[in-house]
Amino acid sequence: MKLPFRTLLRIAVRTLFIQAGFSPEAMQTLGLLYALEPAWPHLYPEVEQRNEAMRRHLSPFNTHPYAAAAIVGGILFYEVRLARGEGSAEDVTRFKQTLMGPLAALGDGFFWLSLRPATGAVGVALVPLLGVWAPLVFLVTYNLVHLATRGWLFVTGYRHGSAVVAKLSELKVPMWSNRLRGLAAAAAGGMGVWLALRFGALGGSTPWLGAACLVLGVGAVLLVERKVPPLVLLYGAAALATVAGAVW
Repeated sequence: MKLPFRTLLRIAVRTLFIQAGFSPEAMQTLGLLYALEPAWPHLYPEVEQRNEAMRRHLSPFNTHPYAAAAIVGGILFYEVRLARGEGSAEDVTRFKQTLMGPLAALGDGFFWLSLRPATGAVGVALVPLLGVWAPLVFLVTYNLVHLATRGWLFVTGYRHGSAVVAKLSELKVPMWSNRLRGLAAAAAGGMGVWLALRFGALGGSTPWLGAACLVLGVGAVLLVERKVPPLVLLYGAAALATVAGAVW
């Protein structure tokens, strides 16, 4: 037994609305049920079987809205097995409850704390070159990555079930998160230099001000990477500002 491609496509699209029915009590449960609904007629011909399947997913559900695609796909993997008589209802519930937390943390770290800041910073840094078209870089790049990732998570979950965890580990998401955060810092630093040079030129300041800002920014990033406490950097920056103010 396999779900038709059109049904899988409908379910994948519905995962985009998994937070539309969010509530403090059930969280994303209503969105999950909405996403899974097209599968029930194909898996369970009897009405009572469908009702039982829906009752399995009435417990509170909450994870990262993008990473939820992997769980929805995995639920379908186990529901298909259950409909064939090859598994148990506990397999479905265990899979869902086990992955909700880890995928929420992984999604937050990659999408919210890495990809969005990086694409946003790059978009801002391109303002001097692209002007008002620079925000399109952010919108297109971010959504290409996030939609492609959602699709991959859904397909992988549907094909492999709990083995989606092993597939995710092969992607080395923490490494890419670190690289994206470095890209965000570099883009923000480059924009800071451009602003310093632009406003410095308007105010009659010397052009090496931008270079000095860049050097200080890179140095601060390297010191943070070497576990130097941020408080030390803060006081150091304040001391440098005081000295610069006294000299100039």
